[in-house]
Amino acid sequence: MSNNKLFVSNLSYRTTETELANLFGQSGTVVKAQIATDRQTGQQRGFGFIEMSTPQEAGAAIESLHGYNLGGREISVVISQPKPKSFDY
Repeated sequence: MSNNKLFVSNLSYRTTETELANLFGQSGTVVKAQIATDRQTGQQRGFGFIEMSTPQEAGAAIESLHGYNLGGREISVVISQPKPKSFDY
């Protein structure tokens, strides 16, 4: 698991990946910015992922942007956790 990948939630549906990358770029180098969308409708799902170049930059981004007001919404920024494996019964 990488400590430089961040999970960002409570995003406005109008937020763009470029806007997100520019915001997080204030804390360091953004390797990748991705906003999750519904596969069928293309509608944004209100969360995304940011990959920073180092764990230190990721920590700086969490400290400065967790609770930040973006597009009228207070975003949550935490270290991304691996997706849990589903169980087959």
